[in-house]
Amino acid sequence: MRWTATGMLAAMAAIFFTTHGLLGAHPAWGYVNAFAEAAMVGGLADWFAVTALFRHPLGLPIPHTAIIPQNKDRIADTMASFLRENFLTPAVVARRMSSMNVARAIGDFLVASPERGGEDARSRITAGAAELIAEVLESLDPDRLGNQVRSGLGAQLAKIEISPLAGRMIESMMADKRHQPLIDGLIRWAGLTLEDNEETIRAIIHERTYRIVRWIGLEDKVSGPVLDGLYKLLAEVLVDPDHPLRHKVEEGLEKLAQDLQHDPETRERVEEMKRELLENPAVAEWWMGVWERLRRSLIRRARDAESGMGAEMRSTLADLGEALKQDERLQVQINRFARRTMVGVATRYGSQIVTLVSDTVKRWDATTITGRVEGAVGRDLQFIRINGTLVGGLVGMTLHFITGLL
Repeated sequence: MRWTATGMLAAMAAIFFTTHGLLGAHPAWGYVNAFAEAAMVGGLADWFAVTALFRHPLGLPIPHTAIIPQNKDRIADTMASFLRENFLTPAVVARRMSSMNVARAIGDFLVASPERGGEDARSRITAGAAELIAEVLESLDPDRLGNQVRSGLGAQLAKIEISPLAGRMIESMMADKRHQPLIDGLIRWAGLTLEDNEETIRAIIHERTYRIVRWIGLEDKVSGPVLDGLYKLLAEVLVDPDHPLRHKVEEGLEKLAQDLQHDPETRERVEEMKRELLENPAVAEWWMGVWERLRRSLIRRARDAESGMGAEMRSTLADLGEALKQDERLQVQINRFARRTMVGVATRYGSQIVTLVSDTVKRWDATTITGRVEGAVGRDLQFIRINGTLVGGLVGMTLHFITGLL
């Protein structure tokens, strides 16, 4: 555009000098000459005006030229003030945000079809989120973070009274007959324990029997029936759902459930056991081991493309996007949160944002700011030169016509 405007100026100069010797040949040449003369003057004037914005015309230090380089600090402050007063005021931000459905826009983005790049976008989001999770888990002190998590869980567990919960759980299990497998498991465990410790039991019986029984060699005849009786008892309890011993166990469980819920002494004992357990160093050491395994597993899954973590996150994002699109109440809440957040940012940090803009522009040197402004509006400024050339020519031709009439 600069070459076009300069070419027009050169053409007007050539026409002016060419037609100057033809003025007497025909009256029309006078109009052409007047057009070219005025167009040349208009083009030169606008060239001077446009050039004076960015640099000294022809390198001459003419006053009030190179306006932008010499006033860049004032321009920076003006830009910052304009930005602060017209864009970063709470009222403007609130008005703009109230007309935007941020939640719906996020939902549309998250559930976009693969043809619109939705799947690729979700993949980039999940990959970035997974890497961010891994970086955070690696950068934080694992011992300190584990202790903080343990303290948080301990504080929450300390607030929860376990006894009533345990009592209601036992009652619910017994009401639904879900305690029967537990009793069966205990009976089988007792049988296996008895089988594994037969020699120990026989030794106990041998020590407890009278000396005369041991002297005549009857201790084996005593211990054998005792063990057989125990095995038989366990087998009967296991196969008979109405066995009296099973009922005794159920009565004990019912009483335990009632005591856990209503007996102050039992509840206090359980709470004391809970407190001792939470304060036990062995529990803290166990938790730190669990936390470290969990942390390393999360880091490994986050960085492993085949772990399925990315697919789970993409599915979660898609479900979130669908909820944001369909749930109007959720949209209202998120939009209100976004509006209040942006208004808060404008209120608290608006001055810092405009200061950043002002300081950035002030740090630019004259060449940088001239190049950037000229690159942004230079094309339109060259149109000013072209228009000045054409309008000047028309004015000159009009004045030639008026002077001919006079």
